[in-house]
Amino acid sequence: MNIWRDKDYPIIVSCAKTLAPWTEKEIRALGYEPIDKSDNYVVVRGALRDVFKLNLWLRTAQRVLVPLFRGRCRHVRELYDKVGSLDWENLIDADGYFTVFSAVHNSTVRDTRLPSLVVKDAVVDKIRMKAGRRPDSGGDYERGASVFLHWNNDTAIVYLDTSGMPLSKRGYRKIPGSAPMQETLAAACIDATGWDGTSPFISPMCGSGTPAIEAAIKAMNRAPGSLRAKFGFMGIKGYNQIIQGEKAPRVASRQRFGVSPDQIFKDMVMEAAEQERKDIPPIIATDISPEAIQNAQINAHAAGVFNHIKFEACDFADTDVQQFADVTRADGDTKKKFSKPVVFFNPEYGIRLGDPEELKVLYDRIGQFLADKCRGMTGALITGNPDLARVVNLKYTHRVPFYNGPIDCRLFIYDMQSA
Repeated sequence: MNIWRDKDYPIIVSCAKTLAPWTEKEIRALGYEPIDKSDNYVVVRGALRDVFKLNLWLRTAQRVLVPLFRGRCRHVRELYDKVGSLDWENLIDADGYFTVFSAVHNSTVRDTRLPSLVVKDAVVDKIRMKAGRRPDSGGDYERGASVFLHWNNDTAIVYLDTSGMPLSKRGYRKIPGSAPMQETLAAACIDATGWDGTSPFISPMCGSGTPAIEAAIKAMNRAPGSLRAKFGFMGIKGYNQIIQGEKAPRVASRQRFGVSPDQIFKDMVMEAAEQERKDIPPIIATDISPEAIQNAQINAHAAGVFNHIKFEACDFADTDVQQFADVTRADGDTKKKFSKPVVFFNPEYGIRLGDPEELKVLYDRIGQFLADKCRGMTGALITGNPDLARVVNLKYTHRVPFYNGPIDCRLFIYDMQSA
C-alpha cells in the first residue's frame, strides 16, 4: 500500500485496557464513526489526513496503527516469508531507519524477542533486494518509521505504527516523580468526572502535576500531539515528497503542483494552535512536598501551561477550595460563585507506595476534606485499594474501572451537593 496516496483504509486506534470507551468518545467527537472496537482498540476508516488528525488530537489513545497484513502464521519461518512478501520498499527508505516492536503469544516462540528480529530481517532483506541498499534499524522511536507485530496463537497482524513513541508520551513530563500517573489515564479520569474545562479544577496531592497539566491542556483546547516533535509517520517514505492533487490552504502558491504530507501536517498543527483558548478557569495544584511542586512546575513549563496553573506547597487540607464552594448568605439562600468545580485526588494505594494501615488516616482525612470544604463540587478519587476507598466514607455516584499500569483501580466520583 501507499499510505500517502491510498484514499481509504482501516485505521486502528489502540489504547490501554479500560480506556476504549473514552477513546471512542474522543474519536466520535472528532467526527468519525467507528466500524469496530474492543477493550483496547477502536477502528475507523480514513487516509492521510485522518492519520494526522488522530495522532494530533487524541488524549486517551496509545497508538494509531495502519494494518499491512493479517493472516495465518504458525512459526517464525512462516512469519519471515509473510512479512517479506510486503512492499517495504514503498514504505521505508533504503537509507532510512526503522524500529520493530511486538506483542507475541505463540507456543512455538520461547524467546519473545525473536519475532521482532525476524520481522526486522524480512524488511531489511526485501528492501536490499529491491534497492541494493538497506535501512538501519534499532530501538529509537525518535528516528524513523515504526513497525508493530501482533502475533496471537497462529494469527499474525503486521502494522505500520504511525505514532512511533506512544501517544501517552506527550513530551512534557521531564521529571516523573514517584509512581506517576500516565498522561492518557489522567485524561480519561478527567473526562470520567464530567469536567468540561469551563469550571475550576483542583488537584490536591498533585505529585508531578500530570492531572493538573492534562486539565489545562483540555481547557485550552490544545491538541496534545502539538507538544511532540516526532511521530512515526514522519519516518515513512515520501513524507517530504510532493503529492500531486493534494491541497493545503496555507500554501496556495504551490497547490497546482500538489503538497507534501509534511506541509499538510504542519498546516494542521498551525490550525490547531489558532483554535486554542487563552482564558480558562482556575486550575489549582498543591502538594505537601516542595520538591514535588518544583517538579510539577518544570513539567508544566515544558507543556506550555505553567501560567494557567496555580501551584502551592501545602498539606492537601489547606488547599484553598473555599473560594470555589457554594456560599450560603445570611438569609439562608445559596449562591454559586462558579459552575461545578472538580476536586481530583490520586493518593497512594498502599501497593507501590505507602503502608495500607497508615494510609487509612489519609483517606479518612480526604473524605472529611471533601465533605467539609467542597460543598457544591464534584469530588473524585482514584485508588487501587477498595478497603481504603471505604475509609473515605462518602456515598459515590459513579465507580469507574481503570487500570493504572498493572493495578486494577476504581475512580470514585462524589456529588458533594448531596454528601
